[in-house]
Amino acid sequence: MKLQLTRSIAFIDLETTGINISTDKIVEIAIVKISTDGSQQIKRKLINPQMPIPVGASDIHGITDEMVKDAPTFKQAANEIKQFIDNCDLGGYNSNRFDIPLLIEEFLRAGLEFSIEGNKFVDVQKVFHFMEQRTLSAAYKF
Repeated sequence: MKLQLTRSIAFIDLETTGINISTDKIVEIAIVKISTDGSQQIKRKLINPQMPIPVGASDIHGITDEMVKDAPTFKQAANEIKQFIDNCDLGGYNSNRFDIPLLIEEFLRAGLEFSIEGNKFVDVQKVFHFMEQRTLSAAYKF
């Protein structure tokens, strides 16, 4: 199925120091931007969170303190990231509950305004759970 986009959409995936939106930080951001003509651009960037990455988080995503020690901080990379996703709708997996709120929090900490007013959000986890429901009735039918 081909997407019929009226504006570009940026699918975002974050790797972080943990799952607390207000205190944890991004250690990697990956973005696939699909333009209305169907062309794609990809941006992937390691980020120095300026705090130790907990072993439990490293065990999940494989990113260590050593890997990010020379990477830019989010504040240093924020303008580049903002320009890449400006005027895009946003998507991802569990992005409405985690990735987008954490990204907005990082922009706030960096002192850079990032407005989501007028944006549409595509959380493919919601789509997946709608199509493949996890209910007793769905299990019975399966």
